[in-house]
Amino acid sequence: MVDQETEDQQPPSSPVADYVVPSGELGAVGVQRADYSSVFGYHPAGVAVITARGPEGPVGLTVSSVSSVSADPPIIGFSLQARSGSAALVAQADSLLVHLLDAPNIGLARAFATHGAPRFGDAMDWKWLPTGEPLLKGVGRVLRVHPLARIQAGPALVFDAGVVQILGTEPNGAPMVYHKRQFHSLSAESVVDYEI
Repeated sequence: MVDQETEDQQPPSSPVADYVVPSGELGAVGVQRADYSSVFGYHPAGVAVITARGPEGPVGLTVSSVSSVSADPPIIGFSLQARSGSAALVAQADSLLVHLLDAPNIGLARAFATHGAPRFGDAMDWKWLPTGEPLLKGVGRVLRVHPLARIQAGPALVFDAGVVQILGTEPNGAPMVYHKRQFHSLSAESVVDYEI
């Protein structure tokens, strides 16, 4: 997962959490962190940048945890390590933009995944929407969402968010996934001989 902390300690519950999973219910006896990370390191995930208006300007971060929860009504899910920085500010926002990235958006993926990288400056093509969120231009599929529930589970804040607007439905090139701690582009050669 892109949005990942390296600390092992359990943080205090988030002030924005609607529900906190009791820590006793999270114990997985015998599961080692290295094994768990290895298992999910081989599980590719889509890449997104989530942006919001923070108290001092635009904020955002790269995540690989976005998933579809329901099509009717349209609901997505994602998680953040919302202890500090951009993630904590995104976690507090009432309205977010979820930019689903494709391979041509690799620069955005890197910028929003790298601590201290320049974001929202003159070199980045973005604008404020009338609804108040920062939109990254050049991304073909963007969802405007409102958090429905924030669940504190261990160090993660797990969101269910209702999709209130779709700002583009077309991909901007080949799909991009996060796999084994790297960004990858999918191509026709990556297709296996099976169709659902």
